Amino acid sequence: MTTDRTTPAELAHPRHQGGWVRVHDAGDFFSDHYLAAWLRIMIFLPGVNFYAYTKEVSRFRRLVEPNPPRNFRWVYSYGGREDHLLDPSRDRVADVYPDEAAIRADGWHSQDSTDLLAVLGPAPVGIPSNRIPHFQRRMGGRTFRVWQAEQDARRAVQRQRPQAAP
Repeated sequence: MTTDRTTPAELAHPRHQGGWVRVHDAGDFFSDHYLAAWLRIMIFLPGVNFYAYTKEVSRFRRLVEPNPPRNFRWVYSYGGREDHLLDPSRDRVADVYPDEAAIRADGWHSQDSTDLLAVLGPAPVGIPSNRIPHFQRRMGGRTFRVWQAEQDARRAVQRQRPQAAP
């Protein structure tokens, strides 16, 4: 695993050769420039494997999918504003579930035993949620995919409402 303070020189260390480095523990590829910088690092270090979760679907479609580095795997995470662009029959996707039982009930595959299953294991990928009580209450037994769809529907209704005259 790497942090924003890890440098390319550190990633070039022999201990990383043939290994896997997760880009981001939290956060995402917030700009084209930032994603391009990571892609250059990956190309520069062909003996190191990289993987990431991302909600930046359109950015990845433009900058990564046409010519991805051979040592880079990614999984699209549900729960973002671009969920509608995802096609689980074509895209590698992951969703956060309330628990392992819910993952199994939907016929998805858990990555709980090792995070690498998100990019190397069977798809689609289910991630059990953190066991933080207030967060689990907010999830209300939903997946991130369902929760985001509810929010998107609410926003669509709000956009359709007539605006009050000034």
